[in-house]
Amino acid sequence: MTAFQFELLKTTKTSRGTARRGRVHTAHGVIETPIFMPVGTVGSVKAIRPDLLKSEMKAQIILGNTFHLYLRPGHKQVEQLGGLHRFMNWPGPILTDSGGFQVFSLAKLRKMSEDGVTFKSPIDGSSHHLTPEFSTQIQHSLDSTITMAFDECTPFPCTHAQAAESMRLSMRWAKRSRDAFVQREGYGQFGIQQGSLFEDLRRESTEKLLELDFEGYAIGGLAVGESSEELHHAVPMAAEMLPEHKPRYLMGVGYPSDIIKAVMAGVDMFDCVLPTRNARNGMAFTCEGVIKVGHSAHKLADIPLDPKCDCHTCKNYSRAYLHHLHKEDEILGHMLLTQHNLHFYLQLAQTLRDAIEAGTLEQVGNALLEHYR
Repeated sequence: MTAFQFELLKTTKTSRGTARRGRVHTAHGVIETPIFMPVGTVGSVKAIRPDLLKSEMKAQIILGNTFHLYLRPGHKQVEQLGGLHRFMNWPGPILTDSGGFQVFSLAKLRKMSEDGVTFKSPIDGSSHHLTPEFSTQIQHSLDSTITMAFDECTPFPCTHAQAAESMRLSMRWAKRSRDAFVQREGYGQFGIQQGSLFEDLRRESTEKLLELDFEGYAIGGLAVGESSEELHHAVPMAAEMLPEHKPRYLMGVGYPSDIIKAVMAGVDMFDCVLPTRNARNGMAFTCEGVIKVGHSAHKLADIPLDPKCDCHTCKNYSRAYLHHLHKEDEILGHMLLTQHNLHFYLQLAQTLRDAIEAGTLEQVGNALLEHYR
């Protein structure tokens, strides 16, 4: 079996930092970075078959969620049925979020303590207690390739004192998560850097995480309400602190422009619900910007959704047909737009990888940003 390892293939200096071209070796296959991870929260990337993700869109890794899979169908049921890979027919790597962000979003339904979080299920109101140890155990039962440490997602805005208290709790939880993690060849666990927008807190968080020697590190606590300017100041600052020989993951980000800027700053891995959620709302990411297929301008548009895209949707269906499907709220419309949007994001990652290899990321990145501004 392959050891979990990050192979740094090439770096290139940009105006935002040092971009990286890498390769993550795992028990379930290789991940070429920079990479975008489609979100399959409950063991399903919405409106797309796993085999199409692999064969048509060349997805390399997907994301599942501890919180949701624990509530339904239950981690023990998934384990009994052979783990999440077999359960959902996805042979590649799976990263599972620890549930920290979902608990953060349940502010009115949860009670936090040093031990963990007690919360009421948004499904049936039943009470549950999630700790760093239990979150790690759930992810083990799911057979997650990459397990995330349990953390508190610091709310925004917050004071320095509030961010410090939250970050230090997350670092204590990181130690407990690490102690609970079962080391297996080809599997890894990522620690999550916190500290809101405060550089000294991010540095303190990083120092504590490095002591635990995780297989990778995530930048957490961003994309939670801060401005675009604040986000793009924080990302290079946070990424620069993380070790060069481990993968770096920016959680929950985001728009194509956010990903481009973060890659230029040295981030390797991304996830976001935008391509699938926007597809279900009739919005498509294209080389011309975001297109709303429900707009009347597309009613008679007998042209591809994106003239520069070679995905199945763009090669076979017109904007006029997609407009019709959207107006009728047809499931096929959700499927076709999802296929296109995920193809767009995964092709963006390929373009950025190619540009790093060619030493042209600064020019390519800035040209793309002009389109996506």
